[in-house]
Amino acid sequence: MRKTVATTKAPAAIGPYAQANIIDNLVFTSGQLGLIPETGELAEGLEAQTRQVFANLKAVLEEAGSGLDKVIKTTCFMADIKDFAAMNAIYAEYFDGEFPSRSAVQAAALPKGGLLEIEAVAYIE
Repeated sequence: MRKTVATTKAPAAIGPYAQANIIDNLVFTSGQLGLIPETGELAEGLEAQTRQVFANLKAVLEEAGSGLDKVIKTTCFMADIKDFAAMNAIYAEYFDGEFPSRSAVQAAALPKGGLLEIEAVAYIE
């Protein structure tokens, strides 16, 4: 059975999609940009956007009954793959030794001119 997840602690969907869906004990998030939920504006710069992406992912996952510590797969979309090392250094701060599987790709363009977008799959205990 499928359940849709929505929280005001992360940016509202900017199209016809859900922030996340739960199937059995798995949570599939939509990609999160570095949008500040209160303003709908992008955080300034790569570091701030990366940290905001994780704040948004955390909020969606927690609403689903999961958390960043339960992420098993991420996909990172970057406007410029040259930013990978900077993003990766911040990314590593959010996981405690047991890193999720990950793909990282350069995208031609991201919504609202974002510098990166990350989606995740996590489990619920």
